[in-house]
Amino acid sequence: MKHILLIFIILFAFSNTMFGKIMLPSVFSDNMVLQQNSKVAIWGWSEPGETVRIITSWNKDTVKVKADNTSAWKTNIQTNGAGGPYSIQILGNGKLELKNVMLGEVWICSGQSNMEMSVTWKLIHGEEEAAKANNPNIRIYHVARIGADYPQQTCNATWTLCTPETMRTTSATGYFFARELQQKLNVPVGIIVSAWGGTPAEVWIEKSRIENNPELNKSKATGNSTSWPSTAGVLYNSMIAPVVPYGIAGAIWYQGESNCGNYPIYSQLMKTLVENWRSDFKKDFPFYFVQIAPFNYGDKGTSQYLREQQELAAKTIPNTGMVVISDLVDNIKDIHPKNKLDVGKRLANYALAETYKQAIGAYKSPAFQSMQVTKDKVRLTFSNIITGLKSIGKTPAQFLIAGEDKNFVPATAKMDGNSIVLSSKLVKTPVAVRFCFDNTSMPDVFSTEGLPLAPFRTDNW
Repeated sequence: MKHILLIFIILFAFSNTMFGKIMLPSVFSDNMVLQQNSKVAIWGWSEPGETVRIITSWNKDTVKVKADNTSAWKTNIQTNGAGGPYSIQILGNGKLELKNVMLGEVWICSGQSNMEMSVTWKLIHGEEEAAKANNPNIRIYHVARIGADYPQQTCNATWTLCTPETMRTTSATGYFFARELQQKLNVPVGIIVSAWGGTPAEVWIEKSRIENNPELNKSKATGNSTSWPSTAGVLYNSMIAPVVPYGIAGAIWYQGESNCGNYPIYSQLMKTLVENWRSDFKKDFPFYFVQIAPFNYGDKGTSQYLREQQELAAKTIPNTGMVVISDLVDNIKDIHPKNKLDVGKRLANYALAETYKQAIGAYKSPAFQSMQVTKDKVRLTFSNIITGLKSIGKTPAQFLIAGEDKNFVPATAKMDGNSIVLSSKLVKTPVAVRFCFDNTSMPDVFSTEGLPLAPFRTDNW
């Protein structure tokens, strides 16, 4: 792992944006998207005590700010509704102009390999989608993979227009998410892609927040891999801190596989991460994430408990949401499902419904609501049902049922309207039910709109 000095990365990133004595972090560049209808932060460096003027072409306002004795300055500028292209002039002893700036919606796309995956990973329909990805109303800021021991003030990245070439090498989930938003909202969309395969959640959280929490610090994920970082805070420092507090609409997250080994603390980890980022960006932004997919982790796999922790996080952390993708798996022996188009669409539908208040129909998977036992039968009811349930087989086959002996056996399932009735000749008095609660099971019950029933268990054994 490379650890970088602040002065090195500043000089490197500024090589294309330094005019006179005004410098900006790399997140401010030509082709960027600024969050619309907001007071967005802008910051940089110039001579100590120098007055810097910022002039935006969309409203002709001039904002003045004075650099402190460390040369740093920071202020806010007001953005209008979606549109562009615009320009921003930053004037002092030198002059810097940012061109082809759009106002629209900005989202962070972060996590591990399933968020990082690009078309180059041989995705389903990947090359076909890349060939038509020529969309200047989508802009991409792809943060380079590098770690640091201390928070950095800039990073090696620049805003680019979405073309077949730039789409092919960035997050496919992030792109498909952005494309859905751009098409449905008809506004420019910018994505800040900051992801690294194999990484546990701890590396994306400020180190002090892990170390000052005894439970998280004791149970933190660690490792000695040379392929990806595992030290708490090391990617927060280099891949999140450099864009703080850039104006954003929200964040999407696809991660969790690397935390199966310490799953009991995962919902607390996610609460810490979300609070950390919201505090840094000074905004209670929406945070939508993906429940990890079925995969054969072996006999000692614990991914079902990690999924349970993800569901708990979605229920207990305000302004968050989880999409279920347990049906979007082409091979349970591959931890990287190749269908990222539908993952992006499901995340986008969640954002369209919850953040943008669009009437897009079903966007939440059916979820277990209640269980009622009558003699030898169990009736299950579910939430998030708009029109009904369906089974992809004659009858559902993924339910297990158990009595007080805790011995789970396959259940006979009968669809009954919006509920399901379970029984088994081997269980006279049922007390618990499970559905797809293991490493590899894929769902066979869906909403009539096609969203899979989320995996669950009614016991705490």
